Amino acid sequence: MTKRVFLAAPFKQLLDQSQTMQTADQALLTQVMTLLEKNGLVVDNAHRREAWGQAMMTPDDCTQADFQAIAACDVLLAFPGQPASPGTHIELGWASAMGKPIVLLLEAEATYAYLVQGLKMVGDVTYLTYHDAASCLAVVSNWLLQWQNQRELVGTDAYI
Repeated sequence: MTKRVFLAAPFKQLLDQSQTMQTADQALLTQVMTLLEKNGLVVDNAHRREAWGQAMMTPDDCTQADFQAIAACDVLLAFPGQPASPGTHIELGWASAMGKPIVLLLEAEATYAYLVQGLKMVGDVTYLTYHDAASCLAVVSNWLLQWQNQRELVGTDAYI
């Protein structure tokens, strides 16, 4: 059975004046999604679904779509945002309340909210720290390899 990943990240705060996501931020998310998809995962992501800002959904529609995608995912990967992204933090809350494994992608020099730092106390949370886009892809790749190996060792449904 194909595994699903919900990739959460800041959105509205990264839109430029034309309501399009900034190129560097869009590139990193695209690279992470490509890496995950090349490894056989289905990736749900609001940024891509909403054409990087050009096809924004209504608040009611995007809330429902994100909630349903998180409910259906096997793991949530999230860039909490610096500054903090309110939407991503809500998604982290949903995922932790649903008992979903969470992987937090944290910039090495950034400071994060206490509840993000302590989320491991109430959920299955992995913290990955990166310095730039290249190191972000490397840590995601390493995590993915470990995650896939754990699933093979304990059975695909036992771990997730």
